[in-house]
Amino acid sequence: MLVLMVLKKSILKIFLLPLFLMAGLAGCDDDLPEEEDFSNWETITVTASAYNSLKAQTEGNPEITAWGDTLAPGMKSIAVSRDLLKRGLSYNTRVKIEGFEGVFVVNDKMHWRWRNKIDIYMGVDRGKAMEWGRRKVEISFPPDEDDL
Repeated sequence: MLVLMVLKKSILKIFLLPLFLMAGLAGCDDDLPEEEDFSNWETITVTASAYNSLKAQTEGNPEITAWGDTLAPGMKSIAVSRDLLKRGLSYNTRVKIEGFEGVFVVNDKMHWRWRNKIDIYMGVDRGKAMEWGRRKVEISFPPDEDDL
């Protein structure tokens, strides 16, 4: 009886597991992101600096954004000056930044005193943020749906 149970489990593993794996892999194509078309995205030049989630760089919790999101090292996140909110860089807007791979997300906003500026989140790596410094970069983002 024990031999039959072991044999039955082995047959299930040998025959059914590959079927499940193949079925799972066949569905993976649906999850692949399509190639992004950035051709119609608006491009502007801004001043870009960098920031970290360190206590010394803020008055509150350094891991919580102005919109209440939680930051974690490795996230592609930016803060924007409040004038850029009116230009279409609102909460969760996707942004391409000159000199960086991938797409960042707007999930933090800066103090009212800043104009035409973004702050790129660099985790807890203060040295990386200092090395970046402050520079002019081009950023691209989808057009505001109200403008379409």
